[in-house]
Amino acid sequence: MYSVYPVYGVYPFPRSSTFVPVWATSTQEALQLMKDSVQGERNDELFYDQLIRLAPDQGQVDVITSIRNDERKHNQMFRQMYREITGQEVTGVSNEVPEQADSYLSGLQKAFQGELSAVEKYRKIWFGLPYGVYKDTLYGIILDEQKHAAKYNNLLIRNLAANR
Repeated sequence: MYSVYPVYGVYPFPRSSTFVPVWATSTQEALQLMKDSVQGERNDELFYDQLIRLAPDQGQVDVITSIRNDERKHNQMFRQMYREITGQEVTGVSNEVPEQADSYLSGLQKAFQGELSAVEKYRKIWFGLPYGVYKDTLYGIILDEQKHAAKYNNLLIRNLAANR
């Protein structure tokens, strides 16, 4: 495949570039963030268990349960990718304390913000991974996190409207 640029002429892709995105990440940094993400996904799972108990109806329970189950899968995928890339297991437990839900609405807001933060973190990891199955898998996880944020946003809107 070739591209034509009037000023520069014709060159094949990929073209080397000196451009570096602001969220560019080294492989080592990506692996550390991936390791941290194992605990983050676990903390999300525990937090969403609280939200499930606080949810006002079965429909909302079902939405949050599906998100929680995705977080479990993400945890497993991060563990497996880390193991395959490094040859090591993710061990140890982080000092990060899982969030507490003060109320259902505040919990939904925290969950929404947490999902958006995960997208930012995972984008950094994505830039530090080699092309192929790991990068593709992480892209799928990023899409899930965006979907989760949209679902939490929907739950927030529904519950805020119901409280008027």
